[in-house]
Amino acid sequence: MPRPIQAHISQSALENNLRVARRAAPSARIMAVIKADGYGHGLSRVAEALSAADGFALLDIQDAVQLREAGYRQTILLLEGAFNAGGMALAAGHDLACVIHSAWQLALLDACPGRGSLDVWLKVNSGMNRLGFAPQQAAQAMEQLRGHRAVRGITLMTHFANADEARGIAEPLARFNDFAASYRVPRSLANSAALLRYPETHGDWVRPGLMLYGASPFAEAGARQLGLQPAMTLRSRIIAVQELSPGDEIGYGALFRAEHAMRIGIVACGYADGYPRHASNGTPVLVDGQVTQTLGRVSMDMLYADLSKLPQAGVGSAVTLWGEGMPVEEVARAAGTASYELLCALTARVPVVV
Repeated sequence: MPRPIQAHISQSALENNLRVARRAAPSARIMAVIKADGYGHGLSRVAEALSAADGFALLDIQDAVQLREAGYRQTILLLEGAFNAGGMALAAGHDLACVIHSAWQLALLDACPGRGSLDVWLKVNSGMNRLGFAPQQAAQAMEQLRGHRAVRGITLMTHFANADEARGIAEPLARFNDFAASYRVPRSLANSAALLRYPETHGDWVRPGLMLYGASPFAEAGARQLGLQPAMTLRSRIIAVQELSPGDEIGYGALFRAEHAMRIGIVACGYADGYPRHASNGTPVLVDGQVTQTLGRVSMDMLYADLSKLPQAGVGSAVTLWGEGMPVEEVARAAGTASYELLCALTARVPVVV
């Protein structure tokens, strides 16, 4: 009998979340971000579910080539561009668009075969200070791109560090717009948070990521409030029950001590499945559809769930770690991490069903 843990991926949820993005940004084209194996949901199944998107954005050039060879004709964007001359030539040969974020990548364009063989997205650093040219440097890069034989089209892009927070996007948006005003080319600024909250950032392309997988980018608004549906539900079952007396401790490091008599369930899920080891006492979990909490330290293959107020629960009871009925952002918040990390951390040993 197989171990009971499974990840359920909902194609209809992915399709729904794409529609939410379109309604929120009706005048922009949708660049669906499917990096990190479709945020842990599986590259091929995500691309199929989101095939109505106008483009796909990812990191690995082999993944991009796989999509192109599978017949996807949309714009396919390499978010970190090419890393060497061979990669740049491969991108041009498969009609992939490349981000140009640093001076060294400009030189790689010389490896592109033919004239007008590559679309490039020039990344402007508007304040995040991760990738991109500062506005005063971006003008020179723009001129080099406009004069290069291999460049077919140019899109200007930036990325916001605080679109999901109270600080917002006013300052970086102003920096970007000041620079972009001199050029009549397409623009791309909005991630999921900016797409949903700041229509002034929509431009020509929006780049939804997290929202497509049914998680909210905001601390103060849940996915359901935004019309989003969870695309991944991680489920398992109780495989053992322990009765605790006052003073009993559980798990490695004895991080939890019972103050009164308790029933606890042992769940077939651990950090080797992708559940965060650092999830502390009180991280929410569903058992038989009822909210309870984890206790003690997560181990490699198992974790503890409090059954003290769930007398009907026992061996075989259904457990939802996150997804339908248990928003991944709530689990992430209690575990001191982000929804992105939980979704992307799902390991290969967890069976996936659609």
